Amino acid sequence: MTVLAPTSDAATVELVDSSPLLGDPQALLERAATDGYLYFRGLLARDKVLDVRRQIMQVVADHGWLAPGTDPMDGVADVGAFDQVDPVAAAFCGTGVPLEAYQQIYRLQDFHALGHDQALLRLYDGLLGGNVVRQPLSIARVMVPGTKAAPTPAHQDFIHIQGTKNVWTAWFPLGDCPVELGGLSVLVGSHADGLLTYHAARGAGELEAYICSSGHRWGVADFAAGDVLTFNSLTVHRGTPNQRGEQVRLSVDMRFQRADEPIVASSTVPHCDILSWDEVYEGWTDESLQYYWVDRGLPVVGYNEELRWQKNKIC
Repeated sequence: MTVLAPTSDAATVELVDSSPLLGDPQALLERAATDGYLYFRGLLARDKVLDVRRQIMQVVADHGWLAPGTDPMDGVADVGAFDQVDPVAAAFCGTGVPLEAYQQIYRLQDFHALGHDQALLRLYDGLLGGNVVRQPLSIARVMVPGTKAAPTPAHQDFIHIQGTKNVWTAWFPLGDCPVELGGLSVLVGSHADGLLTYHAARGAGELEAYICSSGHRWGVADFAAGDVLTFNSLTVHRGTPNQRGEQVRLSVDMRFQRADEPIVASSTVPHCDILSWDEVYEGWTDESLQYYWVDRGLPVVGYNEELRWQKNKIC
């Protein structure tokens, strides 16, 4: 079997909606064992997702990156204004916006509350057999159109998060996200190839996988607000280019695991150490969302930097 550079294009296939299987964890696990992902239309309440979109878009608007006179909910970018941002600052930690803007977003209580939605917790409780905890680190991506923000390269989450391989990532857009707006794509069945080998690349995470040429196809969908795409930590996935040119794309990454399985210390702190948790929580009204993992007995382990560069799966 040959090895392809991860930028090589493969045929695409429409993601399969697994909503009819909700409530049947065994059926979901069997599908995931074959495909490496599960996709659910309308799993989250649309109005709740759009409310978080409104709050984040207001941050983007306050920084002057939306076109004057437009509704922030439409996310119409003032690309010229954003182009004045220092390129290094604009690419902060793969989030798509500079540090100060990301700190404002990360302080939003409702952004973090999405990860405690009962629909998500019920889903992962069934997939993981109970004792589920959401990893404290969550990620928001604010992809303003332009040449500075490269799409997230093809990768597996385990190369970044490590800990247990028994982790599920939930990815969902904050707003409707057709294919041409640059959603997430998964390489269907790629989890079966094991941990792959990586090289440095542009984009969030700055690592790109060498992909096995085994007939896998990239799964895509026209996402709507409330849809959720979830996959295990060995499934290859990537961001796709924003072809609309003027619209901001917002998305969220949140991860779930069992509380009795290992977690790397870096997954228990705010993304990229942008703030302390006390700073994040300032002004919050719901104490149940704060430090919820501390008493769960999570086994915290170290991060293996060498894993990023070692020879893993070679096709």
